[in-house]
Amino acid sequence: MRSILFIGTALLVALTPVTSAETLIYHEIRTDASGKIVPWYGTGPSQAYDHDIRLLFQFWVNMRKCPNGVPMYLQHQVWTPSDEDHRGLGGDQISMALSSWRLLYGYLGDGAVRDNMVLMADYWLDHGMSPGNALWANLPFPFNTSLHSGIYDGDMRAGKGFLQPDKAASFGAELVALYQMTGNRRYLEAAVRIADTLALRVQPGDGDNSPWPFRVHAQTGEVHTVAKDGKVFRASYTTNFTGALDLFDGLIALKQGDAAQYRRARDLVFAWLKAYPMRTNHWGPFFEDVSTESVSDTEINADTLAGYLIEHPSWDPDWKTHAAAILDWSYRSFANQEWEKYGVTPINEQTAYRVPGNSHTSRHAAVELLYCEKTGDLTRKEAAIRRLNWATYMVDTDGKNRYPRDANWLTDGYGDYVRHFLRAMAAFPELAPDDQNHLLRTTSVIRSIDYGDTVISYTKFDRVSTERLKLGGWPPKSVTGGRMEWDGKTKVLTVHATEQTVRIVR
Repeated sequence: MRSILFIGTALLVALTPVTSAETLIYHEIRTDASGKIVPWYGTGPSQAYDHDIRLLFQFWVNMRKCPNGVPMYLQHQVWTPSDEDHRGLGGDQISMALSSWRLLYGYLGDGAVRDNMVLMADYWLDHGMSPGNALWANLPFPFNTSLHSGIYDGDMRAGKGFLQPDKAASFGAELVALYQMTGNRRYLEAAVRIADTLALRVQPGDGDNSPWPFRVHAQTGEVHTVAKDGKVFRASYTTNFTGALDLFDGLIALKQGDAAQYRRARDLVFAWLKAYPMRTNHWGPFFEDVSTESVSDTEINADTLAGYLIEHPSWDPDWKTHAAAILDWSYRSFANQEWEKYGVTPINEQTAYRVPGNSHTSRHAAVELLYCEKTGDLTRKEAAIRRLNWATYMVDTDGKNRYPRDANWLTDGYGDYVRHFLRAMAAFPELAPDDQNHLLRTTSVIRSIDYGDTVISYTKFDRVSTERLKLGGWPPKSVTGGRMEWDGKTKVLTVHATEQTVRIVR
């Protein structure tokens, strides 16, 4: 089995000329013959993307520990080379990493990925949940107000005792998947408790109030409020609810918790998303460091819902039109023209901070590629790949991943970055390595996978599922545990599995 720490036998020599001495973050910009940006590493995306995501996980797991012995990525939102940054955890930092590592584990099969997922989930459950007798009970606090206390107990802006229900929902959805991966019922039971509170507290919402507020006090139920310049601002609105939809659907499918209440809550959220943000394009805040009085719309909320529509077409008969409209709105609102001469348009973060982001550019690109795959309309494909190429320049040779004009954010550079490249590979396997074997996508959750020299064996949670793999290392001779479709030209293997364990034989 290939180790996660393997980067390559040698740094490949660029096969395309460097047409400009301009440096983008860590590397000189490289282009193809037409002057369009290509990745900084290797001969193209199929080498560069794989190379970078390996570097990033290596950097993450080898990150230094804080004075209290806790890994830096569990207490800080920004990595610094020497003196530690004074800011605490990013609001969705752990959930984002769980989301990316779940895909990465299937891609690489390295047990270190799964072990890190367990470490992060256990730490948050042990050190950050609201009391069981609170109004907003059993939800994770997103921030450590005392930096090296080892305890999460509040919100970065609102302070101690406040939490963000949308981030709790995302964590709950990842806990369901982690239960499916490990079989540990602790994660399932915690997910049920999160879902129970969200279902109890959901409201129909309106143009100013989402079904759950953005910031709320766990004990009192107070929505965070700020008075400034004669105006009153309430943290009552966000649209980051795809995690909640996944959480409710996941528990309903597993027949866990109160299915009737989950359906009611899910349907309220569905109706509100259709009635408000999908019509108004008021996508609202996401980030923990943006103050309540800063009215801002974010790319992440919009494009994440576009991706959800594409992957859940039964929810919306007009999903193609609506997903395209959201992507177009994001482009109009956040397109950054600074690198236009290299044929690439990165994507800015939000209306309150119009700076191009590694995570936001790669997310927008990955959703564009998913749209291309599912609709057959390839008009967005070339531009999307160039966005991913641009985002590779944020990654240094040692695995640092810097936000342009800012810092090495542990959200944007890791959990909210790796998953977008893996999703892009799944949509278009030509972006995955041509000389390696990788699972790119599954309709289930991978519990174990081993990439052998003559056999690939994997076990998943569901008996019946569909997997997409790229077999660049060797072609398959047979599959047990399912029916295979092999495309020798693209090296793509589709497995229609009928058993929990599948063996692909060389």
